[in-house]
Amino acid sequence: MAKTNKQENKPLEQLLFLTADKLRKNIDAAEYKSYVLGLLFLKYVSDAFEVLHKKILNKEGDYAYDDPEDKLVYSAEYVFFVPEHARWNYIVSRAKLATIGEDVDTAMDLIEKENPKIRGVLFKQFAQSKLDKVTLGELIDVINNMNLGDEAAQRKDLFGVVYEYFLGQFALAEGRKGGQFYTPRSVVSLLVEMLQPLKGKIFDPCCGSGGMFIMSEKFVEQHQGKIDDISIYGQESNQTTWKLCVMNLAIRSIDPEQVKWNSEGSFLKDAHPDLKADIIIANPPFNISDWGGELLKSDGRWKFGVPPVGNANYAWLQHFIYHLAPKGRAGVVLSKGALTTKQNGEYEIRRNMVDAGVIDCIINLPTKLFLNTQIPACLWFLNRDEKRLRKGEVLFIDARNMGHLINRRTRDFNESDLAQISETYHHWLNSREQYQDVTGFCKSCTIDEIKSMDYVLTPGRYIGLPDDDGDFNFAEVFNELKTQLSHQMEEEAILNDRIKLSLGKLQEVDNE
Repeated sequence: MAKTNKQENKPLEQLLFLTADKLRKNIDAAEYKSYVLGLLFLKYVSDAFEVLHKKILNKEGDYAYDDPEDKLVYSAEYVFFVPEHARWNYIVSRAKLATIGEDVDTAMDLIEKENPKIRGVLFKQFAQSKLDKVTLGELIDVINNMNLGDEAAQRKDLFGVVYEYFLGQFALAEGRKGGQFYTPRSVVSLLVEMLQPLKGKIFDPCCGSGGMFIMSEKFVEQHQGKIDDISIYGQESNQTTWKLCVMNLAIRSIDPEQVKWNSEGSFLKDAHPDLKADIIIANPPFNISDWGGELLKSDGRWKFGVPPVGNANYAWLQHFIYHLAPKGRAGVVLSKGALTTKQNGEYEIRRNMVDAGVIDCIINLPTKLFLNTQIPACLWFLNRDEKRLRKGEVLFIDARNMGHLINRRTRDFNESDLAQISETYHHWLNSREQYQDVTGFCKSCTIDEIKSMDYVLTPGRYIGLPDDDGDFNFAEVFNELKTQLSHQMEEEAILNDRIKLSLGKLQEVDNE
């Protein structure tokens, strides 16, 4: 495919996405991502297989006496065994044939049969009629130019970069629904830097596509820890999202066996009822009302009070606390309304949590960090360690003015922002000499101080800034809504023109 100079300057993953975007046409965005990520997965596992396969064929080093078709040799090296008719070279050789859809589906079947941990996970609907086979062949040709799984690419985690970029783009395309499977990288990075998951059991009961697990693994590697020192547990109610997660973990040699799917969700069908985790990292859906609360009013997880049927925020918080080990810690994303609500018993639950000393830190986040919502968000950090230095205190951090806009809709944290926030927390948590209150940014408060504020947990109440009413920028919100309305009107006009054109053609047929 010919490229303009402007295209040639784009990063590889952006060029690939532009080509992949051709596939959308009559395919829903939620389904479209499964085709593209499925092909990327197929290319990655085939590349990685070929690297090891070649070493065995050439009798290199420790592989001098191994059989190149012995599946155990590959599994010992955490490499997927890829049968001959699932290897990428074979797929490329058939890319221009009308049967390419069936060939890709067969390849996915063959890989699943040889690798039980991903059985039932790979997407296998490439043969369906609504998928343009010419465009599918073009996409295969483009992916063919990328080395995703060779040794150099693995050192750079090239597949991880491309996969994460695509997840972000798909989340943007799906709008509000995109947040179900994707938490922005900077938010995940902040949670991980705060919690520092180097050892123990890591749990995410609403795990999406697995970003929390991936970032935890990277943290361990960056700090010279041992991957074997952590084990992951997860749960996801959306089956397509769960499949994305298993693929995301599998290509990084992270065991997905304890990441479970069921359509009932974590409240009604807890996949890990006896788990006590050392670290919980989660971004549960905000303010959900259909979580099954009417069936769980006497549930044993509600240690601090029965959460309201119409909002799951305080059910999530207590679910996390229930699953924490005696010294466990959790980092949770919630809507900012949970800091002040007094409705339906939520005030009493928050008061009981504060008085029990299980809340460690509250961080006020800036707007536009999330792709799926404009609802203001915050981070809660929970801690069950009764002997910790700061038991009986809560650290408040206001990060509303941090981060930078990367486009009109999206804000991001840079490394300096992440370091400032996380280091402030760790100095506070572990030392009384290194930490200092900073007016307008952070303050450590006792339970009595919070009680005097009637258990409101908004950081601005404590650190010397006005109330959070200042968060609402009328002009900004009005302009955002006006822009969205303008786009919707433009789309409606285009759709009306198409309808008129189609009706005109039908009328011509009738006249004939």
